[in-house]
Amino acid sequence: MVNTQALADVARNLSDNGLGVHILLGRGEANTGGADKSSILADGMESLLGAIYLQHGIEVSRKVILKLFGPLLDAAATLGAGLDWKTSLQELTAARGLGTPSYLVTSTGPDHDKEFTAVVVVMDAEYGSGMGRSKKEAEQKAASAAYKALEALDVLDTAGKPSP
Repeated sequence: MVNTQALADVARNLSDNGLGVHILLGRGEANTGGADKSSILADGMESLLGAIYLQHGIEVSRKVILKLFGPLLDAAATLGAGLDWKTSLQELTAARGLGTPSYLVTSTGPDHDKEFTAVVVVMDAEYGSGMGRSKKEAEQKAASAAYKALEALDVLDTAGKPSP
């Protein structure tokens, strides 16, 4: 369940202004929007949950976690493939005998402001690409695109039309 995006989303929804306004940042990070950066919010959320556990114990921590993450857990049951596109894509390609997908990742920009592009390759063919601020985000977006492309090919196959 520990997922940077899920933790950051919960952190953004805490109180009226989210957790980010309560995190002490350096001037540079504050000037570049660090209070809304997913990695910082996720780390802050983990720290907050750890502090609750240390101060109040497991029972209070469990209640807080269920209150904050309960709706996300409920939604996860209906998301299916969308919960983790890389895993879902790997399961889909395995089920179809297509082997394991591979990811070609490139980055552009300076070290402090990189943008990543990932391309999914299945059996020597490209099926999807995605861009993100992290390698993981780009790969997830690419896997999502590839999953949907392979699903569309399956729909075409079952409709009796030739697949590309």
